Amino acid sequence: MIIETKVQVLLPDKLPAVDKTLVLAAQAAARKAYAPYSDFQVGAAVRLQDGRIVTGNNQENVAYPSGLCAERVVLFYAGAQYPTVPVEAIAVTAYTDGVQAKYISPCGACRQVMLETETRYGHPVKVYLCTPEKIYLFENSRSLLPMSFDQIPDEREK
Repeated sequence: MIIETKVQVLLPDKLPAVDKTLVLAAQAAARKAYAPYSDFQVGAAVRLQDGRIVTGNNQENVAYPSGLCAERVVLFYAGAQYPTVPVEAIAVTAYTDGVQAKYISPCGACRQVMLETETRYGHPVKVYLCTPEKIYLFENSRSLLPMSFDQIPDEREK
């Protein structure tokens, strides 16, 4: 079996305005993260199909693993507050010691939640992974998790 993933590498200053707004929202969210243990502040922003932008950030807890990643915070909030509006895109970035991280990648649990969001709405979710010099664009979350649990329980083979 061969698994291939396609990713576009974009320059931050070349983004269309709608995408730049999403990235800036993720950056602002990261700066508000509660990360006293790791000092790894992650921010995520989603753009809903109606154009609304929702943000979230990581929330750590001394009783690890009781905290939650930024991607899950924002996707769960969007699903709870706007359950009928599909998610079009998610942007993720991180800061450490006030400096934007050079590498960012969602954990496996967040990737699975991103894929479930796609499945829930039947709509691909573009993923922007944002670093200081480059933005990595995946056309859908399946690109980040090609071997996944993505079937609704009723659709699984018996």
